[in-house]
Amino acid sequence: MSTSSDTPGVLPLLPEVKASEQEVRAIVDAIPHPISVYGPDGAFLYVNRVGRELAGITMADVMATDFRARLYHPDDIDRVRDERARAFPRGVPFDTEQRVRLKDGEYRWLLVRHYPLHDEQGRLTRWYATGTDIHDRKRAEEKIRQSERELRQLLDLTPQHITEFGPGGSRLYNNRAALDYHGVTLQEWQTGDLRALVHPQDAERLSREQPSKLLKGVPYEIEARLRRRDGQYRWFLARFNPILDEHGRLTRWYAAATDIDDRRQAEQRLQDENLALREQIDQAFMFEEIVGSSPALKTVVASIVKVAPTDSTVLITGETGTGKELIARAIHKRSRRSGHAFIGVNCASIPASLIASELFGHEKGAFTGALQQRRGRFELAHSGTIFLDEIGDLPAETQIALLRVLQEREIERVGSSRAIAVDVRVLAATNRDLEAAVESGAFRQDLYYRLNVFPIRNPPLRERVEDIPVLVEYLVERYAKKAGKSIRKIKKQTLELFQAYDWPGNVRELQNVIERAVVLCEGETFEIDESWLKAKPSSLPRGTGREIVTLADGEKELIEAALAATQGRVAGPRGAAVRLGVKRQTLEWKIKTLNIDKKTFRVR
Repeated sequence: MSTSSDTPGVLPLLPEVKASEQEVRAIVDAIPHPISVYGPDGAFLYVNRVGRELAGITMADVMATDFRARLYHPDDIDRVRDERARAFPRGVPFDTEQRVRLKDGEYRWLLVRHYPLHDEQGRLTRWYATGTDIHDRKRAEEKIRQSERELRQLLDLTPQHITEFGPGGSRLYNNRAALDYHGVTLQEWQTGDLRALVHPQDAERLSREQPSKLLKGVPYEIEARLRRRDGQYRWFLARFNPILDEHGRLTRWYAAATDIDDRRQAEQRLQDENLALREQIDQAFMFEEIVGSSPALKTVVASIVKVAPTDSTVLITGETGTGKELIARAIHKRSRRSGHAFIGVNCASIPASLIASELFGHEKGAFTGALQQRRGRFELAHSGTIFLDEIGDLPAETQIALLRVLQEREIERVGSSRAIAVDVRVLAATNRDLEAAVESGAFRQDLYYRLNVFPIRNPPLRERVEDIPVLVEYLVERYAKKAGKSIRKIKKQTLELFQAYDWPGNVRELQNVIERAVVLCEGETFEIDESWLKAKPSSLPRGTGREIVTLADGEKELIEAALAATQGRVAGPRGAAVRLGVKRQTLEWKIKTLNIDKKTFRVR
């Protein structure tokens, strides 16, 4: 009985064990795949015939100490060694991918599957490894990787933000434009918190919407504000497109994000302008233009002409119904801000708890009911004019905030500590005695001084009785046209009643009385019931002796002076209409009514 092995490096075996070993090797040699046998420590014990023929080696080569160095690709030796060193102690199956040198000197990729063999006591006695040729697959994968590298190089050249995600949203790639915009590296983007790169309000929305959209595997779009490396946010439109394999399975998501901040800003400006326009349309005007030629009104007009071109804060005082907002609009129209918004706020009509939000805006969640961010009236009036009517009704805490706006030219939204610069001209109005309010402590003295830079007192109608004929004819014409009626005369007694009445409601009351009378008028002569007005016990003004009242001669002089200054031009930025602060159509109507010949003022 022989006690030595025929294979170098193998310990002597008993005859029956040796026979069994030879039988196993015969079986292994018959398998048409390369198979290797290792000891528990990883040392080679045997390579089957197919493996030896593929590699062009003998068993003597297998037992050589440098066998792996000669068999494996140099780039794979250390990696495979480390993988085995980690797997062998566990004693469980594992796989490795490696390149093996064939007998023709070429290397081919093999997938090597390692299986442990244990004895009856559970001790590891052998490792068996089978090799499967995966060279073509690896080459295909390398081509794919190369194509991906080339694709990413191309994507790095595009100014759009291009992002690649896995099927479930895993982060694979972000192109150079996106990384530079955020100021992060690819690794930081892949491992960091993406919510930090998105506006907090948009991040919350996307965290709810994105997962379900990614699972559906159909194209979709989102709009969000992305954080720039300097901390500013810009709006982007991101289009997500899925990539499917030949079996329709989702393999990738590609997202292309385009900067749309300018478009969004333009949309916001348009929305703000529409809001301002709607407010102007909805506003109840006392009358469309300043009408009259009394000394008291001329003083007001002169003040408007002086202060309008400046940016000074104006405080307009006067009784209710005198037309303080009309003066504010006239100042705005003649200012350098006339091309921007005029935003009016009635401070008395807004609850004290909401006035700060209305003026300065609020952030989402700032208070109960604040479901989204809202810009305040000061932001809407940026570059334009804000008119704060009934300023004397402002709550104390809002007075403090308004004082800061006037001093610092910046606001803070409710619920935010971030200062927002605003370029706004402030016009304020009140029917209260603010000096008395300051003395009583109801109004801040420092705010009063800030508002009272250029005061304009709008006189009550009883102080400009001589303007009543002009106003009556103007308003009768206006409401008759609105009602579709033709009124050619104004009854003399009606005009005398108007001039004798005290008009506690001022022009607003006059407007309402005339509108009611026009509605009730059934002929061509305008008149009212004497019971509507209670005449004050004063002498009536001297009349004209004419049944039909015409426009005042003083107004004709104003229009002729404006036409002379503009060389007969009515429309345009340098026309008489702009100079007088009236609409072109209104001035044309007055010129026609007063029989003024525009041609006489033109330079020949």
